[in-house]
Amino acid sequence: MFSKILVANRGEIAVRIIRACKEMGVSTVAVYSQEDRNALHVALADQSYCIGGADAADSYLNESRIISAAILAGAQAIHPGYGFLSENAHFAGLCRKNGIVFIGPDPKTMEELSDKPALKELMSKAGLDTIPGTKTLSDVEEAVIAAEKIGYPVMIKACAGGGGGRGIRLVLKSDELKEAFMEARREALAAFGDGGVYIEKYIYPARHVELQILADEEGSAVCLGDRDCSLQRRNQKLIEEAPSPGVNDLQRKTIMERAVNAVRKIGYVGAGTLEFLLDDSGKFWFMEMNVRLQVEHCVTEMLTGIDIVKWQIRIAAGIPLGFTQKDIRQTGSAVECRINAAGCGTLKMLHVPGGPSVRFDTCLVPGTAVSPYYDSLLGKLIVCASTREETLRKLRAALCELVIEGIDTNIEEQLSIVDDDRFISGSYDLTFMGNR
Repeated sequence: MFSKILVANRGEIAVRIIRACKEMGVSTVAVYSQEDRNALHVALADQSYCIGGADAADSYLNESRIISAAILAGAQAIHPGYGFLSENAHFAGLCRKNGIVFIGPDPKTMEELSDKPALKELMSKAGLDTIPGTKTLSDVEEAVIAAEKIGYPVMIKACAGGGGGRGIRLVLKSDELKEAFMEARREALAAFGDGGVYIEKYIYPARHVELQILADEEGSAVCLGDRDCSLQRRNQKLIEEAPSPGVNDLQRKTIMERAVNAVRKIGYVGAGTLEFLLDDSGKFWFMEMNVRLQVEHCVTEMLTGIDIVKWQIRIAAGIPLGFTQKDIRQTGSAVECRINAAGCGTLKMLHVPGGPSVRFDTCLVPGTAVSPYYDSLLGKLIVCASTREETLRKLRAALCELVIEGIDTNIEEQLSIVDDDRFISGSYDLTFMGNR
């Protein structure tokens, strides 16, 4: 087991990882930008190093400075969290070259799975149904031909990167394609350093359902259940819940078995998430796989009692899973609301809701300043209860009790979603936010 881990991230996820390490008896090293010098993750870590200016390119994306900090601190491993360098194969390789364990898949696996069209082909061979689409497109003329063959509407998607809805465009008809293609390429290049895009069939109406898996070096793999992530605005998730109210027991059992078999066939090791679109006929269409910790991993932890961050670390240290699929128990219902800033500001007062099975993962402390340099996520409010009905009542009460003064937030919007009849009934899909 590792004795010291550097956390190459910031915000609530850095705090989450540091706390997990403390519970495991592992020393922690924080890195921070000049903007984050007073941040909570810096205060909680055993050691900390400033690695650059406020701009992420100068700090949290600066691979050489992070590696230097790890070497200087004597860290044996680096946990990347999510975002930033978490899916960067080059950084994972750089860790390996310097004798540091990257807590995630090996560089070769990350490279192979980072190309989404190639990944879909791989998963198709592994037994999953994949959305009809293309390989990486060379130019707009090839895109026009491909879209006509697939049939409108279509989605243009970035081949690299993931999260935040960047490099994605919905194209309803042919005269929209050329402009959308160029926009998606520009956005993908700016966000991920790779302007490659591909086209796939637009599946609608549909729910966004994802499966959390853990796999060790000995070939054992388990699925910790499903999460519904259909409540999105511009492809950015707002609320996630587990299990999905749109999936019945037979569907759940079948897709979990298929997902575990697919992960075993491709030889994946680590924590990962397989993302699907569930159409109105009940068919699961594989979209992509995230080879990192998901923002919404907490809802799965609340239901299963399995700490995904700790198991990420153990697997990276070569420790086999201490349980099998038969040991996984999802009892009750859990929902997570992402609490986002609606602008810059400085936190004056924070009141966190309490009670059984209420969790607020955050980096906020009085005096915390929200700047324009980083993601707007302030925290994640997660609640769990024995039934979905009780969970929603608990969530509503917790949202009303959560007080964040000095920073404008989306708490009121989250309350309005929770009070919407479509959400209460569980009958929502990806069109929900477009109809509000």
